[in-house]
Amino acid sequence: MAAQVLALLREVSRLEAPLEELRALQSVLQSVPLSELREHAAELHLGPLFSLLNENHREQTTLCVSILERLLQALEPVHVARNLKVDLQRGLTHTNDSVKILTLSQVGRIVDNSDAVTEILNNAELLKQIVYCIGGENLSVAKALIVEISSVSPESLNYCTTSGLVTQLLRELTGEDVLVRATCIEMVTSLAYTHHGRQYLAQEGVIDQISNIIVGADSDPFSSFYLPGFVKFFGNLAIMDSPQQICERYPVFVEKVFEMTESQDPTMIGVAVDTIGILGSNVEGKQVLQKTGTRFERLLMKIGYQAKNASTELKIRCLDAVSSLFYLPPEQQTDDLLRMTESWFSSLSRDPLELFRGISNQPFPELHCAALKVFTAIANQPWAQKLMFNSPGFVEYVMDRSVEHDKASKDAKYELVKALANSKTIAEIFGNPNYLRLRTYLSEGPYYVKPISTTAVEGAE
Repeated sequence: MAAQVLALLREVSRLEAPLEELRALQSVLQSVPLSELREHAAELHLGPLFSLLNENHREQTTLCVSILERLLQALEPVHVARNLKVDLQRGLTHTNDSVKILTLSQVGRIVDNSDAVTEILNNAELLKQIVYCIGGENLSVAKALIVEISSVSPESLNYCTTSGLVTQLLRELTGEDVLVRATCIEMVTSLAYTHHGRQYLAQEGVIDQISNIIVGADSDPFSSFYLPGFVKFFGNLAIMDSPQQICERYPVFVEKVFEMTESQDPTMIGVAVDTIGILGSNVEGKQVLQKTGTRFERLLMKIGYQAKNASTELKIRCLDAVSSLFYLPPEQQTDDLLRMTESWFSSLSRDPLELFRGISNQPFPELHCAALKVFTAIANQPWAQKLMFNSPGFVEYVMDRSVEHDKASKDAKYELVKALANSKTIAEIFGNPNYLRLRTYLSEGPYYVKPISTTAVEGAE
């Protein structure tokens, strides 16, 4: 089949108006696996197809775009970056949107590939041209690419800012169109994942502007469109920099998160719960939350309530946040922090252990795994081990392999057993016989099935 593709490509390069051959090539390509095309990558000469895009012929352009989409997938991004630079540059300025999108998707593949992206970054002229070509586009794929290119290095960010593209993105972030605002904040959050990106956003006053927009959100009837993204931005910023510094400098962020947990809108509650989980994923963040005192205890009670009563999706998000909040690595288990997590746990509900066990017994694997993750998060903390040991039937529930039926659940149970078995305090709290059972479970692995013993009956045939 690949031989047929190569023969048709040769035909196309020979002819001036190869419509029939293009139709045949498009048809053949549908039945050739990518793996087979990749074996012949060196023989795929795509220049003639790109040349045909320059003629003003609608069907020919449509066929070429469809064929190129398939064939380019068979080429490595490095190959595309090295050998098709001129074609990409032409494609970026093409009058037809489908050609631009095809070209932009290839630039996206190059930017995502660390070897290929150096081909662009080492060629200042090409990078500039890509940036300026993209700049003429209002396609959201173009904006996303600008952020990806800006994230690669301080130099590439510099090209994008000099071209005015990043400035345009930031203008839209604080502009009047709430839907555009919602898209822009996702891109700005991606930029904030890099150190040079965060520095730039701080220097340009963007973080202050985002904070001010959150302040003004109360009086904006359309704030629900963009507020979740703005709050997520601060959550990610806090965990990448310093939770304490961000929360002290932008108190409106913490205030808004607490407020959102009171909302009647499940979307808002979900974002608030996710953000609390991100913020409390390290010790500094936990201490910031602890400083809010009884407000945080009330918030935990709400998370416990939602974990029991909300939709399945929101229940899982609550359980994930609880796992993140309560996990303490052994080296960080000071008496104060252990007292804090124990006190938090009791704020979740009247009997949190039973609450999560009840959730784990529901017939949804995702819920079951999320509840097991909560037990795993607290499994190495002595207060939690005592709770588990004193809770009727809990130790048996942990050892019982018949509860889990799918791979994800068996893996999640195994992680719980591992966390318990590897804890220094477990033998003393659970007692030696139970400790040995945990070690046996661990050595047998997650998928062990007990052999059914067959006893011979006298006189049976």
